[in-house]
Amino acid sequence: MTHVIAPRRIVDFAVGLAEHAMFVIAGFVLMVLGTGLSVTMIMLPVGLPLGLLGFAMFVGGMTVRLDQR
Repeated sequence: MTHVIAPRRIVDFAVGLAEHAMFVIAGFVLMVLGTGLSVTMIMLPVGLPLGLLGFAMFVGGMTVRLDQR
């Protein structure tokens, strides 16, 4: 017996994968932006939380599970 994958599950997987990919990319951009802002002492209070938020987004997007049953 063969198992047929419903098109709905394929679409759900593709949308979930795209969401995670965008979350990881946005996290990476925020990390780079936070690092750039932290170079100057004046922008350090803004750059540090921004970089940490980007790091949390990056790690969260890489480690979260995609299949939710």
